[in-house]
Amino acid sequence: MNHSSERLWTKSFITLTICNLLLFIGLQMTLSTLPVYAKDSLSATSVQISLVTSLFALSAIASRLFAGKAMEKGGRNLLIFLGVAICITAVAGYYWSGTVTVLLLMRMLFGIGFGMASTAFPTMASDVIPIRRMGEGLGYFGLSTSLAMSAGPLIGLSLLQGPGFSSLLMCTGLAIAIILPLGYRLTRSLPAHHREPAPAIIPGPKGNVFHKLLIPGLLNLLLSVSYGGLLGFLALYGQEAHLDHIAYFFLFNAVAIVIIRPVSGKIYDRFGPAALLIPGSLFIIGGLLLLSFASSTAALFPAALCYGIGFGSMQPALQTWMIQSVDPRQRGTANGMFLNSLDFGVAIGTMILGTVASYNSYAEMYRYSALAPLLLLVIYSIVLITKRRSRSVSSKVQVSR
Repeated sequence: MNHSSERLWTKSFITLTICNLLLFIGLQMTLSTLPVYAKDSLSATSVQISLVTSLFALSAIASRLFAGKAMEKGGRNLLIFLGVAICITAVAGYYWSGTVTVLLLMRMLFGIGFGMASTAFPTMASDVIPIRRMGEGLGYFGLSTSLAMSAGPLIGLSLLQGPGFSSLLMCTGLAIAIILPLGYRLTRSLPAHHREPAPAIIPGPKGNVFHKLLIPGLLNLLLSVSYGGLLGFLALYGQEAHLDHIAYFFLFNAVAIVIIRPVSGKIYDRFGPAALLIPGSLFIIGGLLLLSFASSTAALFPAALCYGIGFGSMQPALQTWMIQSVDPRQRGTANGMFLNSLDFGVAIGTMILGTVASYNSYAEMYRYSALAPLLLLVIYSIVLITKRRSRSVSSKVQVSR
């Protein structure tokens, strides 16, 4: 065996992981803070607050439909630089958003740029990760996304409550801008066959790809629904429950993810997705229920720990499952569908849970949000039972022959 071909921590992989971390930190610093800014400074209604997150998600989804096709034709470098430039422009536009309408337009613009760049990075990462270490490699790469999902809101809320909105936007723009020089060095240093693959026609009907990705995409959507409730309403829940340090939930969540991610990738490579998705769903349900009853900062720790273990183990498992289900040339499409299902879940979560919160308390809203991972668990259990029955029938037929 050529051990050099099995190396995971190459310069390209490290650079891609850092770029992805910076991109998602820039996103997460604003996802949790703009709803608060819209309510306090622009007097936004509950529906408008939910649109701050959902319109971004929907525009990112539309952008990735284009990005996935562009990557199949070899346009990944253009997607990186154009996407990052659009994101920086949108962040600057937040500063001049004097009305909710302008703010929502800037969120849509940010979603377009984010959709482009966020599709390119994981696809390029899956190209440089050794096949036999795909689960482990995507687990580590996905750690950048999960850490950003935890650290970004913590940093953003701290900046908003401290130095203010202008400092928040400055730090967000700086984090995304650093990607430009790193991306330039990356595209210059990648091996020729990784830079821009030659366009190729994928054999077989297009429907086959989406059929293979349908179940893991649906499960990822359900996983993301509860996370939409955290991003859109956790700060407001803190105000309702008189929790002065609600942002610590994201910190404790990050600690749990750092602990579980290196282990979860190896578990996936050895045992497959079931070993992570079933217990992960139970951890997320427990975390949401614990959060809904939290009455002190100390109570946030077990809630965040449970949620972080569940989310941090399930998300990379679903991404790896989707990537391994398609031809290597279709990884851009698979990554696009993974991220689209995530964003669509967040969009649905903020809209539905925002409506629930308008008739109930935020605490009750989080209890209702636990139904999403419960439904995920039920659907996946049905899929497993169906597969086992099919294999049993097939083996009996072969024996009879």
